[in-house]
Amino acid sequence: MDNKLNEIRRKIRLLRADMLSAEDNIRKRINRDEDCSEAAVHLMSMRVVMLGLIGERNRLGGEERLLNVDERLKLDVGAAGRKPSNGASMRFPAKACPRLVPGRGPVRGKTTRHVKDPEPRSHAIRTKTARGRRER
Repeated sequence: MDNKLNEIRRKIRLLRADMLSAEDNIRKRINRDEDCSEAAVHLMSMRVVMLGLIGERNRLGGEERLLNVDERLKLDVGAAGRKPSNGASMRFPAKACPRLVPGRGPVRGKTTRHVKDPEPRSHAIRTKTARGRRER
């Protein structure tokens, strides 16, 4: 039964991708002021097939419950605490001050401002006197 359920889920996933491309095709035709009635009828037939697949999936016990806003936020918060899967490094946690006032959060280091057009520093300036000293 699990194989049948997985097969139905795979068909639903492929059909969703086909439906998205059909909808995109319809939008493009509408923007060009072309007739899109055949594509719209085809999209509606795909929706009928989708409803049949979803009904069969639910009949086999593979019904997927839709989460409300609070449940989705709890899942997102849990996902934010994990290490990123794309290989990015995790942010270091903030260090607490020894004399942290109760009720206040931990203190992070100050961020530096980067000046877009900094003045040239003395080590970057090449003057005549500096060249003359170097030649001696």
